[in-house]
Amino acid sequence: MSVRGPAGMPTLSRKSKIAIGFGVGLLVLLLVGPRLVSIATDVLWFRDVGYSSVFSTIAWTRIILFLITTLVVGLIIFGAVAMAYRSRPVFVPSSGPNDPLARYRTVIMGKLRWFGIAPALLIGVIAGLVAQGSWATVQMFLHGTDFGYKDPQFGMDMGFFAFDVPFYRFVLNLLFVVVVIAFLANLVTHYVFGGLRLGGGGNSLTTAARVQMAALAGTFLLLKAVAYWFDRYSLLSSDRKQDIFPGAGYTDINAVLPSKLILMSIAIICAVAFFAGVVLRDLRVPAVATVLMVFSALVIGVGWPLAMEQFSVKPNAAQKEAEYIQRSIAATRQAYGIGGDKVTYQRDWTAKPATQDTVNADTVTLDNIRILDPNVVSPTFRQQQQRRNFYGFPAQLAVDRYRVDGQLRDYVVSVRELDPSQYSGNQTNWLNKHLVFTHGDGFVAAPANRVRESGDDNDIDSGGDPVYFVTDTTNVGNAEHQRTAPIKVNQPRIYFGELIAKVDPDYAIVGSENGQPREFDGGSDDGARYTYTADSGVSLGNWFTRALYSVKFTERNFLLSSEINSASRLLYNRDPRDRVKKVAPWLTVDSKAYPAVIDGQIKWIVDGYTTLDSFPYSQPTSLATATADAQDLNPGQTGRSQVNKTVGYVRNSVKATVDAYTGKVTLYQFDTQDPVLKTWMKVFPGTVKSRADFDANPALREHVRYPEDLFKIQRALLTQYHVDSPQTFFQGNDKWSVPPDPTNDDAATRGLDQPPYYFVAADPQNKNPSFQLTSVLNRLNRPILGAYVTVSSNPENYGQMTVRELPGNNQRSGPIQAFNPMKTDGRVAQAQRDLQANATVTFGNLLTLPVGDNGILYVVPMYAQARADEAYPRLFRVITRYEAGDRPARIGFATTTAEALRGAGITPGTLGVPTPPTPDGQTPNPTPNPTPTPATPQPSGTNPARDAAVQALDTALKNLAQAQSSGDVEAYGKALTELKKAVTQYEAVQPGG
Repeated sequence: MSVRGPAGMPTLSRKSKIAIGFGVGLLVLLLVGPRLVSIATDVLWFRDVGYSSVFSTIAWTRIILFLITTLVVGLIIFGAVAMAYRSRPVFVPSSGPNDPLARYRTVIMGKLRWFGIAPALLIGVIAGLVAQGSWATVQMFLHGTDFGYKDPQFGMDMGFFAFDVPFYRFVLNLLFVVVVIAFLANLVTHYVFGGLRLGGGGNSLTTAARVQMAALAGTFLLLKAVAYWFDRYSLLSSDRKQDIFPGAGYTDINAVLPSKLILMSIAIICAVAFFAGVVLRDLRVPAVATVLMVFSALVIGVGWPLAMEQFSVKPNAAQKEAEYIQRSIAATRQAYGIGGDKVTYQRDWTAKPATQDTVNADTVTLDNIRILDPNVVSPTFRQQQQRRNFYGFPAQLAVDRYRVDGQLRDYVVSVRELDPSQYSGNQTNWLNKHLVFTHGDGFVAAPANRVRESGDDNDIDSGGDPVYFVTDTTNVGNAEHQRTAPIKVNQPRIYFGELIAKVDPDYAIVGSENGQPREFDGGSDDGARYTYTADSGVSLGNWFTRALYSVKFTERNFLLSSEINSASRLLYNRDPRDRVKKVAPWLTVDSKAYPAVIDGQIKWIVDGYTTLDSFPYSQPTSLATATADAQDLNPGQTGRSQVNKTVGYVRNSVKATVDAYTGKVTLYQFDTQDPVLKTWMKVFPGTVKSRADFDANPALREHVRYPEDLFKIQRALLTQYHVDSPQTFFQGNDKWSVPPDPTNDDAATRGLDQPPYYFVAADPQNKNPSFQLTSVLNRLNRPILGAYVTVSSNPENYGQMTVRELPGNNQRSGPIQAFNPMKTDGRVAQAQRDLQANATVTFGNLLTLPVGDNGILYVVPMYAQARADEAYPRLFRVITRYEAGDRPARIGFATTTAEALRGAGITPGTLGVPTPPTPDGQTPNPTPNPTPTPATPQPSGTNPARDAAVQALDTALKNLAQAQSSGDVEAYGKALTELKKAVTQYEAVQPGG
């Protein structure tokens, strides 16, 4: 009787096959189509911005990497399956008529090529897709640059660890996975075709199966031996001692490192045992070798280091780890740019009392005290400078410096951007959102050290608001304005910005075919229209491009609207940070960008960082954690957190500019010594301009700031890595901590760090005006001051950091200790009680200012905002606290900075401030300065009235000084009144007075 063979595969009708094919094609189109559209539009965008080489380099690297990986992996898997199939037994015993393997064999034999090639190809494609994501690792390996200094353990150049080891790890990990999959594929094929049988009598493993699987297992063990070799280098980034110091410690070097070499030797022996099993036809030797391998890994790789750590290292940790702690200190300083070449320490600051005459004479600092908080006055900017409902300002404004009338001053700056969140009614339709409201209008700056004078000190709606320097479309064409404007802007229109990019989706369509302007332009009342004149933007002149963007933005109006014509151009990716990140994907960009006027053009400046995931002996740092602070409580529409990744090396190697009108992105080499940047410049030649090009632009040099995110990372590291002694480091008795922000109750409750602050003050080295970024550090877990950190942004000494370290036996108030008495001062408390029914009180940034030689001045502006619709914060009072060191601290509370300083015990000279233009930006008129203490004028010629006024001023100043030195409050008040009268008398006799 014949035995009936296995049933055949079911067949499909022609209609069913067509339907299935159509469904599969549609599914592929849905999955692949958007990706193809994204690629096509990226090609157009990169071509528009002039960085096509970046796109092509990345694309070709990905493609080549994908093809090579797919081919290699596919061939290995196919080879493993093919060898198993070709060496299958001629006769395969069947376990009966219901043997499931017989059915599978029949199906496979019917479609042999399909089952032989498809799985290998699929696995190869998956591996290729995974591998192409490592294009950066491959490019850095191919173009790696030497660092010029070697690691202290192996004597290898640091470039080996930065560029070579990651690539070798990538290749090893890929081969590990491939060999394991090949082993499994070989095993399954042998099982299906009878080379491997489970149960029953006879030999369960054919010779061919034993040879092939033993060879694959031996290959795996050889790869493991290579991995043990590279594990030695990874030890230099060990986290075994992470709670004390990073990198390899005593146990790692003296136990783990030798164990890696021993385990490597054992892995080679085991691999040889498996290869020997091929010849000896006996798998007992490889089996014993495998057991030996596992046992050795446990005893040598785990047990030995653990025993050394517990019984030898821990009892003598300070001594045994000293060498490795020193390595960590040196490497961390090198990796984050906080070494001796960048950081200067001034020891024993404030060890002696302040010299009062020196403090009073510190006019550079006292003249530039910033009383405008960029995180508070944004609503004020919006109410006073918005002009239209669809314009706006970010919640966090920027601080930059400008030289006006020969004086370097810091300004709170912003641009009047489109604010899509404020659109209403018909403004929200597609045509208005993307073709009419296309750009913002104007650059707005306010001197940070002054406000408009109030006519009534107790009226919160009188004065206290910023003094604006504004250039927009209403005055940019005015010749007189351009002649007298302190900050000259030639093109005030803002097509690219942080706020404007929040329209969803982010794009604007500009250009006009018939010469009829369509875009709403500026703040004029006549509804002027404008047509974009730059050549930026992707042309929408053909239907194919319009179809692509119709799919990209899921908007049919790209195809249907008659407003789009052959002259139309598409602007998108308009956030400056996004544009820089897209043209330089190898950069980590700062979370903040800021506008600056450079040669009459408004440009966004973006800081770019080169980073490495790890660096031998360097402290790993989470970018997101290190840069988080109290400002994150009010990020606004444009606020961003830093990317959530851990790095071991950071350099601010690139300064980038984005033109606010054209969107042009320019990358400048800033750190000429950074090997990581040099490597990327080899990968993308011509995309980063040289440092010489940067230096050739003095206007740009005058406006680059030391980046805030980098400074936050560095100050967090300086809390521990400022010490030189390994013993001190190990004991942790000289650690600092970043204090919480005392002016924000939520920040203080949640322990969020006080943010660093930009302002102009005396340079700690040469005492010249310097635009600085500063922060204070407390003693660890104590509210007392430990150090003051400042870094210069001036071109001549950019990046030079000064750490003023307080002696351990001298206690000075930290931010919380200084702010609490300021807030609870009787005058401040009374003012808050008086205001609480009608206004909301907000405290601005608490600035810590070194004054004179050893004086410490705390300044906090107090804002009041009426409880009414459309109200905004105005400066109400200035609070100061001065610590001289040899007497109790004094607190000043006044409407002006000068009066608040005098109240705290500081008698400054003349405090000069820039003269603002009139609100309409026309011919400027002098505005009374609310902050000065006038110096005695020198008479010239014969003018009795003027001579009398000068004499009155001189007498009033002497009386004021005597009253202050005596401490007589009543006499001080009378002297201040006399001084005001004398100033009025003097102004009245001036020409034109």
